[in-house]
Amino acid sequence: MRFIAAFALAAIAGGLVSAPALAQDAEAGKKVFAKCMACHDAKAEKNKVGPHLVGVIGRKAGTVEKFKYSPAMTAAGEGGLVWDEAKIGEYLKAPKEFIKGNKMAFPGLKKDEEIANVIAYLKADPKP
Repeated sequence: MRFIAAFALAAIAGGLVSAPALAQDAEAGKKVFAKCMACHDAKAEKNKVGPHLVGVIGRKAGTVEKFKYSPAMTAAGEGGLVWDEAKIGEYLKAPKEFIKGNKMAFPGLKKDEEIANVIAYLKADPKP
């Protein structure tokens, strides 16, 4: 029993156990995604100024066909970056810092709740 208690304490102190994740709300995320719609489509595989985001979760970065990515984004994908919830969250918070040299002009979302909701919206794989 002491071992379990000691391990739990060490895990919390060492950061192995994190605080509960924010609740995700796809409908709220759809409203936040309105900030992204000028450049990205999440409903159809149609590229705009930015690549479409249909099926983005689980996709290797820089791989949407017929989209001209920055060399930085292409290199990130070639280096093994796959878009999961955590990586998308980091990217949405500070795109220029997460992948230096990428061409996304958007400065990022500052509220963790908005980021969580946009991810929920993208996970829902919205269709028209």
